Amino acid sequence: MAETVIVVEGDSDRVAVEVIAARLGVTIPRVVVLGGAHGARRVRAALPGVRLLGLVDVRERVLFDGEVDAIFVCDPDLEGELVRAVGVDAVLEVIAAEGELLSFHRLQQQPAQRDLPLERHLARFFSGRSGNKHRYAALLAEAVPLDRIPAPLAALVAAAAGSPDDRETTTGCREHG
Repeated sequence: MAETVIVVEGDSDRVAVEVIAARLGVTIPRVVVLGGAHGARRVRAALPGVRLLGLVDVRERVLFDGEVDAIFVCDPDLEGELVRAVGVDAVLEVIAAEGELLSFHRLQQQPAQRDLPLERHLARFFSGRSGNKHRYAALLAEAVPLDRIPAPLAALVAAAAGSPDDRETTTGCREHG
């Protein structure tokens, strides 16, 4: 079998993949951060003959077509998948444990945020401060119950670990190969 490499859009995705794999006790191949989905073509050219497994946001999925061997799609993105899996109340507990609940509530009160749903507030909070996206990816990956790992992430880790049928489609995950 050819060497396998996992490709992800950003460093927060890498962190979440590695945390989940570690929690599951699974050894995975190296994870390459693309710096955005547009890097899929570049990594395919740089790694000919390598089996590429890609984790991508739903809106960027088309950029992985023909460039990676299996695509695992997060809707809308990995952070959104983790928020749903962990549950909003538990996510707020994670934010509180980090001492940032007041900051989060201030963000919710900003005029541009007031009428948005809580999930959008969380997405803005995670991406709004330097380092938050990376830090909360790790924290949420640690907080998600093992039986509720988002389907695209669970399927990616299983495929990377060489599960017997890594072509099986899982709810929330779309794999091509």
